Amino acid sequence: MLVFFFASTILAVVAYRFIPVYATPLMFMRSLENIGGPNKVLWHHTWVPLADISKHLPVAVMASEDQRFLLHHGFDYDAIQKAAKYNRKSSKKRGASTISQQTAKNVFLWQGRSWLRKGLEAYFTVLIELIWSKQRIMEVYLNSIEMGDGIYGVEAVAARHFNKKASELTRAECALIAATLPNPRLYSSKEPSDYINSRCRQIERQMKFIPSFPKEGEEFDPKTASGGIYRRKRQ
Repeated sequence: MLVFFFASTILAVVAYRFIPVYATPLMFMRSLENIGGPNKVLWHHTWVPLADISKHLPVAVMASEDQRFLLHHGFDYDAIQKAAKYNRKSSKKRGASTISQQTAKNVFLWQGRSWLRKGLEAYFTVLIELIWSKQRIMEVYLNSIEMGDGIYGVEAVAARHFNKKASELTRAECALIAATLPNPRLYSSKEPSDYINSRCRQIERQMKFIPSFPKEGEEFDPKTASGGIYRRKRQ
């Protein structure tokens, strides 16, 4: 059973290195939740390659979700320590999941907070960081993440909320989408609340300190990056 588990999971990760992710467990679970209920079963999703996504969106989601995405290997230990310290003092809990962890959860696992799921999330995070490039992780993330009620991925949210293609999204629209990601079923990029507009402005300010996302095959050098976020600390 262990041999089958490791062989099948590694094979799945290798396959998704090249094959588009057309469906995820979350998409099926959301659809099942609405069967027989008052809400319609909604499933809006269109896969697009990273080259056909606005160059501003990777920068926006890094500014919002994971500013050290290009530097870490799946886990941001500084963010984990800060979150743990904050959670000890506050009743409102703060997470420290990286884009890699969120991608692993979205593509391979179910939603929940059990220790089993967190353990599997860590396992799949290590696998995708070893087998996929940062560009592939970002591509899968932007195509699979929930961005509204029944809306999955950037092409779907661009069409339904902005009436355009993902490649045509402006810098402000990308920041607005990123602002809703903590809870895209509660917050809308189509009809943003005052809170989301405020969060959007904060993300736009943070985007100024994050360099353009490197293309596949390009290496990221933190020493030459034009932003304080990526400058190495002095020894």
